[in-house]
Amino acid sequence: MKIALLDDDPVQLETMAATAQDLGYRAVLFSRAQALISALRKDTFDLLIVDWNLPDRSGLEVLAWARTNLRPPPPMLLVTSRSEDDDIVTGLNAGADDYLPKPLSPPVLAARISALMRRVYALPSAPGAEVHADTLFDESAGAVVRDGQTVVLTAKEFALALLLFRNLHRALSRTYILETVWGNEPNLNSRSLDMHISRIRTKLNLRPEQGFRLTPIYSYGYRLERIGATDEVEPAIRDEAPSVEETTE
Repeated sequence: MKIALLDDDPVQLETMAATAQDLGYRAVLFSRAQALISALRKDTFDLLIVDWNLPDRSGLEVLAWARTNLRPPPPMLLVTSRSEDDDIVTGLNAGADDYLPKPLSPPVLAARISALMRRVYALPSAPGAEVHADTLFDESAGAVVRDGQTVVLTAKEFALALLLFRNLHRALSRTYILETVWGNEPNLNSRSLDMHISRIRTKLNLRPEQGFRLTPIYSYGYRLERIGATDEVEPAIRDEAPSVEETTE
């Protein structure tokens, strides 16, 4: 999972990065608000940790942008030297899910990160079987079971399918998917993700008539939806209104 860190103080930024990495998360560092907003248009982050006072734009503006334009927005933690009650109320009302005064304590920051992740994401406690949308993922067998049918997948197909089902109705960027499933493979073919998506769609029959829609999001990535489970899902980035087209593979 990936965390975006925004702070113009390099010492605080390194403290946050070290804490996130110690918890096993990938940390991406930003020192300007606009740089983070630009990244959010292209990539997926599981948590935003945002400083209030920044040189170019207020951290509150970043929170508001994420709440308005990302569907669904990731959890957001506001960090700041402002610690008065009115400041905390303002920060939370601006869209923060939690508020942490500076100077930052790494153990407290780690606890807040873990709490937010537990609250928002269904994090597996241990390897084994998981059930998502009436679909069983058996990691030991590398197999998926739905409607009584067992489908054996390759290791990469299994990891990709599990990632998509863990994030139902959530747009995932190509970069996020590649980093999560393939890691840092230097010789990875750029078409490999598209081929694996096609195979998963076929093997697991992820078609509208079967209750699922696996769609590409133009210039962004992919999203798996369970049809009828929620209201119509809005675009990943509202102000850019990326087109969503289903392939005919």
